[in-house]
Amino acid sequence: MIAPKKVAEGTWMREKEKWDHTRILRVSPVLGSQAKRIRALNTPADIYVTNRENVVWLADYYRNSWPFDMVVIDESSSFRSHSAKRFKALAGMGPHIERLVELTGTPSPNGLDDLWAQVYLLDSGERLGRRYTHFRERYFQPGRRGADGMVYSYEAKPGTEEAILERISDICVSMKAEDYLQLPDLTYHEVPVELDTKARAAYRELERKMVLELPEEGKEIDVASAAALSNKLLQLANGALYDEDRGVHEIHGCKLEAFLELLESLAGKPVLVFYSFRHDRDRILKVLEGRKFRVRELRKPADEDDWNSGRIDVLLAHPASSAYGLNLQQGGNHIVWFGLTWNYELYTQANKRLHRQGQTEKVIIHHLVCAGTRDEDVMAALSRKENVQEWVMQSLKARIQMIREEG
Repeated sequence: MIAPKKVAEGTWMREKEKWDHTRILRVSPVLGSQAKRIRALNTPADIYVTNRENVVWLADYYRNSWPFDMVVIDESSSFRSHSAKRFKALAGMGPHIERLVELTGTPSPNGLDDLWAQVYLLDSGERLGRRYTHFRERYFQPGRRGADGMVYSYEAKPGTEEAILERISDICVSMKAEDYLQLPDLTYHEVPVELDTKARAAYRELERKMVLELPEEGKEIDVASAAALSNKLLQLANGALYDEDRGVHEIHGCKLEAFLELLESLAGKPVLVFYSFRHDRDRILKVLEGRKFRVRELRKPADEDDWNSGRIDVLLAHPASSAYGLNLQQGGNHIVWFGLTWNYELYTQANKRLHRQGQTEKVIIHHLVCAGTRDEDVMAALSRKENVQEWVMQSLKARIQMIREEG
């Protein structure tokens, strides 16, 4: 069993105790130091659970003596990159695996090209081709190009989705949660955060300074520069900024004030809070010091247990480390996005920590959105659900153009 780290550490161990027919199974967690992993592999068990970061080590450890006849990948979209070491390592073990099962709620978060690597692990390239380049050539065409003629993105050809789904339909099953689960309602709540005069002036000045540091008008902005600028603008919207030495400079406290007001309005209801940057977490922890809330950061299985047992009022988590597999639905029904993410996969999976089977109340997802900042662009991108990366670039260009026209 290959799973995200936190899921491998606790979820699978707990889940097997919930069912009569799985309680007898022996589960050995292949985690921790190399010595602990080797000891776990040498412990007699029915299921061996490891995190995806250990896949390369595991393949190298066994090589041609790979002993597992069946492999289950929990959240297979983490194997969507055909160039990733973990994909190549597991693909190399293909001849030794009799049965492979992949589970994911977001098989193609960034587009249909995400499917190739995942399907290759299932059939060694039989359906979508043995090489990614051939797959791309068959189903996609060049999209956005740089000034140098380099292709930065590819677009699906007409009919591509239908053709790909037809090719893989005999080995893939797609079901929506509403088809087989009784889930509570899901409500999205956007909380507008108005910057005060001083904060707005500081934000606009820093935004203008960053834009002027970009290549001159008319030149193509590379993806790295665009990502760096978006990253800084989102930091600014949250209220603080890293400098080149990773020092933190607080710009405003408007979003923190809105966060406290939201907590107060929820009248003691437990809240799962997603933050984007470490300084977000640190500032949230500081502003909650001395208040009545029982605050915890999600780090280990015990934190998950305490949340579900009602012993935590505010649970802080980063979506990248807690978006997959964790069962947090018993501890509350309110999510607050203090810092927003462009990553639609992380966004939807993180929300599923509460909106899943076993939740008994309506799930309410609150977004703190600073007016007139990059936050608004993020919300627009997330509502589109697809072509998010292209929207990131286009919305950033529009913002840059506006600032340059203002002088």
